[in-house]
Amino acid sequence: MEAIGCENLTKTFGNVVALNGLSLQVDQGVAFALLGPNGAGKTTALRLFTGITNPSSGRIWVAGEDISGRSLRLRSKVGYLPESPAFYGWMTGREFLTFTGELYGQSRGVSIARAGELIQQVDLQEAAGRHVKTYSRGMQQRLGLAQALMNRPEVLFLDEPASALDPMGRRDMLAAVQRLKGETTVFLSTHILADVERVCDRVAILNHGRLVALGSLEELRSRQQSSIFELEFDEDGASFVPSVTGLPWIRAINLRERNGRRVLQLDVADVELAKHTLPGLVFNSGLTPIRYELTSTSLEDIFVGLVSLPEAEQ
Repeated sequence: MEAIGCENLTKTFGNVVALNGLSLQVDQGVAFALLGPNGAGKTTALRLFTGITNPSSGRIWVAGEDISGRSLRLRSKVGYLPESPAFYGWMTGREFLTFTGELYGQSRGVSIARAGELIQQVDLQEAAGRHVKTYSRGMQQRLGLAQALMNRPEVLFLDEPASALDPMGRRDMLAAVQRLKGETTVFLSTHILADVERVCDRVAILNHGRLVALGSLEELRSRQQSSIFELEFDEDGASFVPSVTGLPWIRAINLRERNGRRVLQLDVADVELAKHTLPGLVFNSGLTPIRYELTSTSLEDIFVGLVSLPEAEQ
């Protein structure tokens, strides 16, 4: 069954079209990612799905409730973590979560118990008794996740949930999303594509307010299939670029930083020709190769390829 859906969803701000005719459905119990460059319409879509703002046109339903009805039942079924959550700084973390539970209609005893569970889940045990105004940005993000889970939501909306977290915090956030799958539908917006590949079942990509791709990672890879060789050298990979520049069977050459090294990516039109030719070019370059790999298409490759197209071609 569908947990989230919309038909021809549009939002304008004056002459600016922030979201243009979005239609999609999200099944129950999956982790779904909404991707797009800055200004693509991701946050606008989340604000519409959570009922924070009204659409200019179109229809939305979440957890069996029509958003336009502003149903109180809907509020009891969803959780929401904005990109920059706000708190009452004079409260302690534990007090804030207990207060949130009572706003949902929980008894004080149930709220206290649920707050204790979530404090452990998001690893805020040592800070639970401190005022929230003393929390770091990452700690506030974890407290925001706990707040969004206080009512055991059917649908959880997360806007850039890992943007303020260190690597350990990101790992814990992804582990939390992984645990929630199956019992809660997780709808997240993020620019960290590696996180999406780790935990999400389906992906939608927005650009200029329009939907340009929708499907599982496997489906998107099959539609955007390319053959990319990745080469790493002990020296700077840029030194090898002249050896392959202008070759007719190479469609694109990209240099990307990874773990402190420059990785050379070659998108080739003829895999067999590349397999036979590239080793000789590497040998003749005099460089020291440390990795030579034919890779599958990554989500980053798909994303960059789609959002780089002229708007008329999307």
